Amino acid sequence: MTEEAPERVARVVLVDDHRMFRTGVRAEIGRTEVTGIDVVGEADDVDSAVRVVAETRPDVVLLDVHLPGGGGVEVLRRSAGLMGEQGGVKFLALSVSDAAEDVIGVIRGGARGYVTKTITGTDLVDAIFRIGDGDAVFSPRLAGFVLDAFAATDTPPVDEDLDRLTQREREVLRLIARGYAYKEIAKQLFISVKTVESHVSAVLRKLQLSNRHELTRWATARRLV
Repeated sequence: MTEEAPERVARVVLVDDHRMFRTGVRAEIGRTEVTGIDVVGEADDVDSAVRVVAETRPDVVLLDVHLPGGGGVEVLRRSAGLMGEQGGVKFLALSVSDAAEDVIGVIRGGARGYVTKTITGTDLVDAIFRIGDGDAVFSPRLAGFVLDAFAATDTPPVDEDLDRLTQREREVLRLIARGYAYKEIAKQLFISVKTVESHVSAVLRKLQLSNRHELTRWATARRLV
């Protein structure tokens, strides 16, 4: 018995700076005859993302938050004209990060939803079609960040200590504070253990902390965990 062809097809661009992750996503959801997802382009940094999205005009862009060249927010800013058109391009953030500032940043930039990389292939396909239909889609608990942010009347104060850290250092900081081992962090972020160690050293130096215990307390006090 053969599988029925999908009733409709969504044209998708994958934007992520990890080639292995893009390959995995394409293998998981890109079988058009089964899932209805047609992957029409890929990009690994801001410049290539803006170019590919403009050239292909997909229905939905799966957008990583942290990218070389300015991050997902910069892709959204430079693609704003394509979002505003009738039947324009829609963006769904797909990231390892579940930090409030990352979620809020891309939603303010124009993304229609935000899901984490723990999402299953089936749920991701469903999210793509829902985004294409104009719905908003969030992984559990992330919607609360957006509601709180847009309900707030005051702009949150700038955290100068946190601003010293790069986006990648912030990701490592949060995972360290949550009790992840270096090997687990490396797997989560698709980087080497040695790179994780370098990021931890940089974070400790920039924040003038001595050890992992102090780092965890620092992150907890700022509700980053």
